[in-house]
Amino acid sequence: MILEVATLDVRPGQEAAFEAAFRQASEIIAGMPGYRSHQLQRCLERSNRYVLLVNWDRLEDHTVGFRGSSGYQVWKALLHHFYDPFPTVEHYTLVMDMGGQS
Repeated sequence: MILEVATLDVRPGQEAAFEAAFRQASEIIAGMPGYRSHQLQRCLERSNRYVLLVNWDRLEDHTVGFRGSSGYQVWKALLHHFYDPFPTVEHYTLVMDMGGQS
């Protein structure tokens, strides 16, 4: 499994509109082949910063499948105008999972 991590800086004052648009956009990503789950979390220190965490089966499910889909064009139209600067997106693979153990 691959974890996509996107840091999203939303234009100040646009947070509520972004969150509403993201709810709508969530349906698009959730229907993609290879999609497992996603979370949107808001930063406590910077209220206009979010992190998007998406679990995919394979890297290509995101980079080729999702980004090459017609759904991605709708995703872009719904969300990309909120970002300044454009998000940083990275992909991670699990090294260790302690399962809540200290």
